[in-house]
Amino acid sequence: METIFRALSFFLLLASLPVISALKFDIQAHPGHESASKERCIRNFVAKDQLVVVTTITDGYKGDGMTLNMHIKDAVGNDYGRPRDVAGENRYAFTSVADSAFDVCFENILSSNMAASNPTRHVELDIDIGADAKDWNAIQSSEKLKPVEAELRRIEELVGEVVSEMEYLRHREQKLRDTNESTNERVKWFAFGTMGMLVGLGAWQVVYLRAYFRSKHLI
Repeated sequence: METIFRALSFFLLLASLPVISALKFDIQAHPGHESASKERCIRNFVAKDQLVVVTTITDGYKGDGMTLNMHIKDAVGNDYGRPRDVAGENRYAFTSVADSAFDVCFENILSSNMAASNPTRHVELDIDIGADAKDWNAIQSSEKLKPVEAELRRIEELVGEVVSEMEYLRHREQKLRDTNESTNERVKWFAFGTMGMLVGLGAWQVVYLRAYFRSKHLI
């Protein structure tokens, strides 16, 4: 219990910090058609029924000789969107349908010879999940909350997510422990069975050899 309290206290401290940094990278354009092998993917994990907001800021513009495509999917086969020819600032929201890792993939295709030499697109990617994905300014305005009340609501939801995640990990650990104990039990009985078979085989060999030697009048 003390460990959980410390974890929650540390998370509350982190939740009060306003610093958020997006992931920034360049993606090279390639000639030809779309190919999954050319995609660059960023992976994250999300629980079921959580809101996810993916925000992208890219340089360039439509018609500059490059076509930047996106693909948002999870590891169990669910497809959350395939935005095409992305440029500027865009925001995509979806609600997860499974406890799974999900990928935000980018592919930059050279669509014409108009692009400059060494064509690339610069991408800034920000992924918000759960309470962080909500527009708290809109909630504050619609519910007429004070700034402190809105912040407390946000922290309350963040703590709820942490508690749910810890409960999920506890159930997962319990399931793994039960599987481990079941496996150990099966290995134990398999070992006993193997030893019993070996003892039985040895006893049968002794009886057989004694009968054989008696039949040959050797003993």
